[in-house]
Amino acid sequence: MRLRPRGPGGLRVRLVVAFLLAAAFGALLTAGLTFHRARAAILERAEDTAVSELRTQLDSLAPDLSLPPRTEDLRALSRRIDQAGGSRGWRSAAAYRDGEPVPASPGAPPVPEELREEVQESGQAVHQRIERDGRPWLALGMPVAYADTSDTSDTSGTSSGSGGSDGAGTPSGLTVYAAFPLDDDQADISALVTAAQAGAVPALALALVPALFAARSVLRPVRRLRHGAERIAAGELDTRLATEGRDELADLTRSFNTMAETLERDAAELRRMEAGSRRFAADVAHELRTPLAAMTAVTEVLDEDAASGVLPPDTEDAVRLISEEIRTLARTVEDLMEVSRFDAGAAPLHREDVDLRTLVVKTLQLRGWAHDERVRADLPDPVPVRVDPRRIDVVLGNLVANALHHGGPPVTVTVRARADRAVVTVTDRGPGIPDEALPHVFDRFYKADAARTRSSGSGLGLAIAHENAVLHGGTLTAANLPAGGAAFTLSLPSAAATEVQP
Repeated sequence: MRLRPRGPGGLRVRLVVAFLLAAAFGALLTAGLTFHRARAAILERAEDTAVSELRTQLDSLAPDLSLPPRTEDLRALSRRIDQAGGSRGWRSAAAYRDGEPVPASPGAPPVPEELREEVQESGQAVHQRIERDGRPWLALGMPVAYADTSDTSDTSGTSSGSGGSDGAGTPSGLTVYAAFPLDDDQADISALVTAAQAGAVPALALALVPALFAARSVLRPVRRLRHGAERIAAGELDTRLATEGRDELADLTRSFNTMAETLERDAAELRRMEAGSRRFAADVAHELRTPLAAMTAVTEVLDEDAASGVLPPDTEDAVRLISEEIRTLARTVEDLMEVSRFDAGAAPLHREDVDLRTLVVKTLQLRGWAHDERVRADLPDPVPVRVDPRRIDVVLGNLVANALHHGGPPVTVTVRARADRAVVTVTDRGPGIPDEALPHVFDRFYKADAARTRSSGSGLGLAIAHENAVLHGGTLTAANLPAGGAAFTLSLPSAAATEVQP
């Protein structure tokens, strides 16, 4: 018995894949968290810088604006803010109170309505990320307030500064809106993604090394267990495995050793009991032979007296019954002796070159079946074999007797030569063999009908026939015929095949 070979989905592959998946998940989770934090930091830095720059520009530009401003004044303020933005690329607009924002140029993008509403409600600087033409932008809204001073009597219309642009001070009613693209910041974020992707492959490649090491350390004891199981299955019950560590696999190895020790002890006990039972059967059969020989001789004399009519009728019936039982007991003892020889491997085999048809004819003649209408012989062509005639006679006699006793006539004995085999088939027209009994017909003392406690045979006939077939290098099988009845097939090596055997 061999265990099934490992396939592409073996335990090693599954362990490595699971390890790599865990490493990949950890790497992706770490990269995702890092990316999220880095992206938030980049955008937060851009927003803080933009708010600070816009506040600085308003601190320098807003004091020069007269209130209430004209549209041209608001446009000029927006233009100066755009110019002060430099490379950042501001797109500014200014609004007074509830008026529409006035951009630096008429074609400038409109200010988001949500941003205007939030600035008006909060009265503080507000920023919002938006998207224009597929590009990310940052939009700002910042109200301008008068700086708090001790002199509040100056209401001529000129602000004293925008130091309160963060919401502190007195509101001036002036609000400045600005927006600029986040291309540089988006490039930094894209660089983070590229770096994470570039580092993923080497990380997985590096994770493959500990994955292989872990798989090897796990599979080494599993492989030892597999080899140990194969050796146990091959009959090496003294197999033991070395245990290392105190983990679950070490516990499994110790359990394996305990199982192997138990199996070895039980197998030794079974062998001892089997050998004892064989010796007992052989000793009993041997001890019974001598008294049975004497009893047989006496019953032969009594049979002659019963046949001559000198005995009373009741005594004559008793003599015939005793004689039949003694003959049955003698056959049983001989069968037990034969079985003990098979078990001991001491059954002699004396081969001769014969025609299998001749053996069949002699078997039928010796048992009085040659002219029995219940038995037919189909022997068309010579079938040379090299066998022990006495043992093949026992096989044929047991098969025909079993067919007559448990089957139904006619019983047909067919001999054929097939390739390098000689085949004898014994069929009957009885009820066949029950399906549950078919696998056990060659077992010793097996009875298909549990209620049948007594039969004319010893219960060893088919078992002895099977052992004789195996002794010749042949086979003996049983099957049911489709039309009813049973068929026993004896297959033997032909004479030519026997000669080439070593």
